[in-house]
Amino acid sequence: MIHPPKCDLNRRAILAGTSAGATLIALHHFSTRAAANQAHLRLMETTDLHVHIYPYDYYSDRPVDTVGLARTAAHIGEIRAEATNSLLFDNGDFLQGNPMGDYIAYERGMNVGDMHPIIQAMNAVGFDASTLGNHEFNYGLDFVLNSIAGADFPVISANIVCRLGAEPTEDTPLVTPYVILERMLTDGAGLAHPIRVGVIGFVPPQVMTWDRRHLEGKVAARDIVETARAWVPVMKDEGADIIVALNHSGIGEIAHVDGQENASIPLAAVDGIDVVMTGHQHLSFPGPAFAGIAGVDAKKGTIHGKPAVMGGFWGSHLGVIDLLLEYDGARWRIARHESELRPISRRNEDRTVTPLVESERYVLDSVEKEHKETLSYIRRAVGRTSAPLYSYFALVADDPSVQIVANAQLWYVAEMLKGTPYEGLPLLSAAAPFKAGGRSGPEYYTDVPAGDIAIKHVADLYLYPNTVRAVRVTGAELKGWLERSAGMFNRIVPGGRDQVLLNPDFPSYNFDVIDGVTYRIDLSQPSRFDPKGKLLDPSATRIVELAWRGKPVADDMEFVIATNNYRAGGGGEFPGATGDTIILQAPDTNRDVIVRYIAEQGTIDPTADNNWRFAPMPGTTVLFDSGPRAIEYVDQMTALDIEPAGDGPDGFIRFRIRL
Repeated sequence: MIHPPKCDLNRRAILAGTSAGATLIALHHFSTRAAANQAHLRLMETTDLHVHIYPYDYYSDRPVDTVGLARTAAHIGEIRAEATNSLLFDNGDFLQGNPMGDYIAYERGMNVGDMHPIIQAMNAVGFDASTLGNHEFNYGLDFVLNSIAGADFPVISANIVCRLGAEPTEDTPLVTPYVILERMLTDGAGLAHPIRVGVIGFVPPQVMTWDRRHLEGKVAARDIVETARAWVPVMKDEGADIIVALNHSGIGEIAHVDGQENASIPLAAVDGIDVVMTGHQHLSFPGPAFAGIAGVDAKKGTIHGKPAVMGGFWGSHLGVIDLLLEYDGARWRIARHESELRPISRRNEDRTVTPLVESERYVLDSVEKEHKETLSYIRRAVGRTSAPLYSYFALVADDPSVQIVANAQLWYVAEMLKGTPYEGLPLLSAAAPFKAGGRSGPEYYTDVPAGDIAIKHVADLYLYPNTVRAVRVTGAELKGWLERSAGMFNRIVPGGRDQVLLNPDFPSYNFDVIDGVTYRIDLSQPSRFDPKGKLLDPSATRIVELAWRGKPVADDMEFVIATNNYRAGGGGEFPGATGDTIILQAPDTNRDVIVRYIAEQGTIDPTADNNWRFAPMPGTTVLFDSGPRAIEYVDQMTALDIEPAGDGPDGFIRFRIRL
């Protein structure tokens, strides 16, 4: 096992080693100003690491500067050097989330005595405690228990239990509900004093739905706030000076709701909890994403006046809470506090990324073998595709690269909805082409040849780390959703020749194709919405002949649409996708679902089913630009009357479509 230089809780180090060499670090002002009865304690948080250790995107098979515990570890060393005393916590979701996690779960395995690479890396960095997140259960109970058995730190969770008792304190826990860390604090006079830091962990109870196949009949989940109210007094009775909640749960509803998924606000109101470390939402706190919420100070980083952080995801940020503690003769209490985030990279206005730290070599070395094995894994075929997957014509016809995403979402959501009240509703799937030229240039297209398909090819099919969502909509909202998508096209004059088809201000990722229904787009009509989703003409109707199983869709019909968290939460301003229609918040990314679908099918048939077309406009032609390689596939576009029309601007090739 490779470890960094020993870094005790009690220290006044002023040198921090980084990959760039030793750097002089000034102590935090809480450390320099602490009096004889005061001590500075620095708490650090990582959350939602999802097996991101190396700064590497295994999907695209290339290094990146925006992820990786090896990068976050550079900040951890600096933070320890800036404080007299420090503790490091992880807030869960560490075992699953990228191909390294899948490699360990599906290929190498986790038997008793095996070491998981994320645990190896966390041991090397020197964590003091961690909680379980919902994704820890994705591979089953044996997997998570075998994995955390190798941890040099306690892994806790209070609300996931093997057997329910009359109240939480009488439950039979799956793992230790909480831990009391006994440490020595160095005060402002340089004297050491004992302190007892209570740490308790929580996970969203929705894990019982998300991983029903692994957990049903084996464990149960309690409400987060209910569990906290029961256990915190016990921790106080055991002498905890301060209590830190490792809450793998986001900042959501203000009031407590039984079974709440994002329960950090009511949790912070529980008497006796001093610090709340949050996560699960893959957001950053303090930060503007949480501005304007009652009880939350998004600038200072407090919830109900108590210090809190959410350290991004994949190692993107280190959450830091500084506590100035005072001893009142019996216990330590918090006199002052500050919250901040330390990012590992900066995104520039030109979309480039500047790394702010370099990777710590000892972290990379701790999992170098597993990293190399993962590279071999992602470069191997996980299935085959019977036809090429390309997006050159995704904006003008039903498309194989979009079709396979829609198919995978349908397959996944249908399984997730079994046994729920929504199982019998018509299930549809919305997917958009992400790589479709435009301002990104003539090479910016998906292009995966027929034959073996590797995990890294999934990056060509799905660019973003979205998670799966399902929404319940009416027939009227379904039509409105498609009207919003149809804003991709300029209005075409019937009988006109060689009119420009696409609106250049409309991004391709907002051109949702919805599978499970059939429809046509009448380009002679005005768009109902502008490119940003603003309603222009409520009576405008481009979507015609909308049908489900051959029958016209009525406004009062109900449907479930499989989509992603961006769209379901209101991204793109789509009717029916406004955040309040969500019926399923799945724990898996769309990328992971596609990989699993391909592996399950063995050989996929991505042939588009042509469920949508343009309405006929006799004597009318339009022009459409695509990438140069589109010419190799134009003969396959049997649903279109299309022909090459010479060169387009800026390296594109032009096509003419007869409507």
